[in-house]
Amino acid sequence: MTEEIDGRETICDSVGSLVEGCRLPVKMRSSEDDWPLAEIISMRECKGHMLYYIHYVDYNKRLDEWVTEDRLDTRKVQFPRRDASGGGTTGVSTPKKQTAATHQNASSRPSSPVNSEMVNGNAVLAAALQKKISRKRKVTSASVDEDSQQEAPKDSVGTPRLTGSMVTHSNDVVTRMKNVEMIELGVNRIRPWYFSPYPQELVNLPCIYICEFCLKYRKSRKCLERHLTKCNLRHPPGNEIYRKDSISFFEIDGRKNRVYAQNLCLLAKLFLDHKTLFYDTDPFLFYIMTDLDDRGFHIVGYFSKEKESSQDYNVACILTMPPYQRKGYGKLLIEFSYELSKFEGKTGSPEKPLSDLGLLSYRSYWAQTILDILVNVKPTGENEKPQITINEICELTSIKKEDVISTLQNLNLINYYKGQYIITINHETVTNHMKAMEKRKIRIDPKCLHWTPKDWSKRAKW
Repeated sequence: MTEEIDGRETICDSVGSLVEGCRLPVKMRSSEDDWPLAEIISMRECKGHMLYYIHYVDYNKRLDEWVTEDRLDTRKVQFPRRDASGGGTTGVSTPKKQTAATHQNASSRPSSPVNSEMVNGNAVLAAALQKKISRKRKVTSASVDEDSQQEAPKDSVGTPRLTGSMVTHSNDVVTRMKNVEMIELGVNRIRPWYFSPYPQELVNLPCIYICEFCLKYRKSRKCLERHLTKCNLRHPPGNEIYRKDSISFFEIDGRKNRVYAQNLCLLAKLFLDHKTLFYDTDPFLFYIMTDLDDRGFHIVGYFSKEKESSQDYNVACILTMPPYQRKGYGKLLIEFSYELSKFEGKTGSPEKPLSDLGLLSYRSYWAQTILDILVNVKPTGENEKPQITINEICELTSIKKEDVISTLQNLNLINYYKGQYIITINHETVTNHMKAMEKRKIRIDPKCLHWTPKDWSKRAKW
C-alpha cells in the first residue's frame, strides 16, 4: 500500500512497492546521520532478502553500493513517472493508482538488469544527448581522419573495444553498476569504484587476481601463482625513458604491446567513470609510472596520449592507482606529460572531460606552475616592475593558452587597469604558494628524461 502526500512523494507501507528508478532517502555506510536522496538502479534477491543497488543523487558514482531494506527510508519515495503514451518516463512522481495485484507482481517477479519501462528522467535526458552526439559523429565522419573513425563507439556493452582514449559512455543500467567486487594487484587489495568489462566468468567471483607486471587477470591466487612462475616481466614491456631515485617512466606503444595496453585500459576503467573502453589501442602511447624495489617496478599510475592529436591533447586518460593517491604522484604524472610537451616544443592540454579528481589535480598543478613563473620573474630594468606575457607563460610551461587564462581568472590575478589587463599578485598569494611548493617532495628532473619525440604524421606505419 502507498499513500500520496504531495503529488511527488509517497509513504510506502512495504518495500515491495519499490521499483527500479524510485528515489528515496538512504542511509550512507560512512555516516550514522546522513540520509541523502538516492536512486534505485537495480534490485535482486539474495538468500531470501532483497538487495538494492543505489546511486546517491549529487554524489560521485564511486559511492554507489548494494544496500539492504533496513537502510531505506520509505516515508518519502519518489516513483518514476510514465509519460502519456505509456512508454518511458518523463520524471519522478507518484503513481496515481496501484492495485494489490500490481504490488504483488512488482515484489515477486525477478529483477532484470535493464528495466525498459522504469527509467528515470536523467537517464532519458542522457540517452537523448547520446543520440545527438552519435548523429553529430555520423555527420562529421567523412571529414575526420582514420584514427578518429576507429574510436567510434559500438552499441553493444557486451563486446566493448579498448582504447587509450576512453570516450563518454551511454548512461545504461549495466555500465552504471559496479561489477567487480575486489581486485588483488601485487600486495594491495583494492575495491573498484566503477564498471569495467572484464569477462563475465570473472566478475561473479569475490576477487580478480591481476599480475602487477604484465596486468593479466586470473580467477584465483593459485592461478596467479602459476602464472608468476612463467611471467618473466618485472617492469612494463616498453622503453624506460626516465629514472630518478626509485621513480621510473616506461613508454608503451599501443600497437607493439597491444595486449598489455588493453589489460591496462581494463584495469584503469575500474577507477575512471566518465569513460568507456574500446579495443583499438594502436593510435596511442602509454606512459607508465613505476616505483622500484627489490621485487621489481610496481605500477603507480599512467597516462595515455594520442600519437597524433589534432587538438593538441597531451593526455587522453590519466590515473593514479588508489594505493598511491594523495601522495603527490598525480601531480608528478601531470608534470611529466608537460615535460614531454616541452621536448616536443608544443603546448598541450588534457582531453576533456576530466574526472572530478583529475580536474582538482590539474587546477592545482596549473596554479602552482604558473604562480612559480610569476613569483620568480625578474624586472628588466632597475625601477621597472617584472613583466611577462601570457604567451611567454605558455612557452615556459607548455600549458595551453586557454588553461593559463582560466587559471589566472580562478586565482583572481587578472585585473583591468588603465585600458589594459594586468596580472597582480599580493603577499598572501605568494606566501600560500611557497607553502604549497614545500609540500611537493617529488618533482620531475628534466635531466633524467632520455627521450626523442617521433613525428608520427611522417611515419607510414605505427
